[in-house]
Amino acid sequence: MRNKRTRLVLLMLVAIALVAAGCSSDDDGASRDGSTIVIGSANFGESALVAEIYAQALEADGFTVERKFNVGSREIYAPALESGELDLVPEYVGSALTYKGGTATAVTDESARALRVLWAEDGIKVLAAAPAQDKNGFVVTAETASGLGLATLSDLTQYSGSLVLGGPPECPEREFCAVGLESVYGFTPSEFKPLDVGGPLTVAALTGGEIDLGLLFTTDGVILQEGFVLLEDDQGLQPAENLIPALRQDIADEYEGAIERVLDEVSSFLSTVDLTAMNKATGYDGEDPAEVAREWLEEKGLVG
Repeated sequence: MRNKRTRLVLLMLVAIALVAAGCSSDDDGASRDGSTIVIGSANFGESALVAEIYAQALEADGFTVERKFNVGSREIYAPALESGELDLVPEYVGSALTYKGGTATAVTDESARALRVLWAEDGIKVLAAAPAQDKNGFVVTAETASGLGLATLSDLTQYSGSLVLGGPPECPEREFCAVGLESVYGFTPSEFKPLDVGGPLTVAALTGGEIDLGLLFTTDGVILQEGFVLLEDDQGLQPAENLIPALRQDIADEYEGAIERVLDEVSSFLSTVDLTAMNKATGYDGEDPAEVAREWLEEKGLVG
């Protein structure tokens, strides 16, 4: 009788273990039950690329995701995140903190802590920051830099009122764009031309002589490709701009920390060098962003 009872107990334990294994979803790609994670991005290539990295990493861990990339500027995608239209977006710590009414600094941890406090009030959980940073950068052509003697943003002061600035449409109201150029460097453009967010319109306007000064991102491979001169931010206008995931708290709670574990690991591997290389591959070498994201994740051992 004891042997029968023992066998029965063992069979029950095996059955329980099999059920538990069937319900679990570690790193074996098993599907997770729960809400679909809607991932958004800003309307420029790097943001969409990082969002794709998040999406593939989560899919590899069994999450169901929906992609809603290129939503628009922060003024569009941040309210969509807060309202629940989006669940996750890649953010830039300094710019996001400024948007939420905080004071961004050049210290990543300091800005990230402040952002977490402010955004928690709207139900948003800010995760760990990546080492990768991408700041606003002001560039001129090599010919302009040589002809006017430009190397730093402070050099622009003497040309206030005589150079045409081009950049994203919201630049005239942004602290780290035209507003900051005036308040920190005493530079006001003779004219502002609304173009795109560090994209091909700005590049074409620079190379075509339509603008003298353009806003690009410091990880943009086109700066080297076109021989542009990135003016040194010698007075520290730009804050720390590490990539950092912004996730709805209710989705984080639903999955009990599983999303954070995936994204924190992704962020820990994401460097500025890698980001710049991926931007070049997608933006100038014509490679598919989804393939570039997959190759990077495989290279880092984050997906099988």
